[in-house]
Amino acid sequence: MENKISVMIIDDHQLIIDGIRSLLQDEPDLVFAGGANSLHQALEIIEKNVVDVALVDISMPEVSGIEITKKIKEIRSSISIIALTMYEDIQMITQMIEAGASGYIFKRTSMKEVIEAIRTAARGEKYLSNAVQAILMESIKLRHEKPESFVSPKAKLSGRELEILNLLAQEMSNEEIAGKLFISERTVETHRRNIFTKTQTKSVVGLIKFAMKEGLI
Repeated sequence: MENKISVMIIDDHQLIIDGIRSLLQDEPDLVFAGGANSLHQALEIIEKNVVDVALVDISMPEVSGIEITKKIKEIRSSISIIALTMYEDIQMITQMIEAGASGYIFKRTSMKEVIEAIRTAARGEKYLSNAVQAILMESIKLRHEKPESFVSPKAKLSGRELEILNLLAQEMSNEEIAGKLFISERTVETHRRNIFTKTQTKSVVGLIKFAMKEGLI
């Protein structure tokens, strides 16, 4: 037991936590330390249990995974954190790494790669999936070709964020957007918050003006 890697999962979808927990049971060197749907729950688990590696979703309803990562590293720096997320854009990757994450993988990845990432992080090493490495390489290429695009304060939106932006421009409410995209209102609100942050706007009117100016809608 003492040689096992203790894994905590932080995700607002209990189904994700339960699914990964079930798969961890098949790995002799891994043990489930607990599942958290919020920062508060995560801190309670850390206080009561030994945690070696934490899988953290970026899109959380109250406090983002980036802030959760910063807080965990501040309280228990020995915990290795891996972002397990749907976000596939360079800004999120960069922010998570800067916050102290040891790894970054996408939710669409295989469980085999998740296990590999956990073991790598537990050894104190960094783990970036092949898909993440491809995004980083493309980012470096663009920086070399168009350096001005990296000094701009305007952040690139993900495909889902652009989709929600266009629906906001149609004056749709969170409830209507959630229904159209088959996602929860809480997820829509998280995306909205990320869109405002990335575009440095503070209101829907300001956001739409920005989007029209930049040709996003």
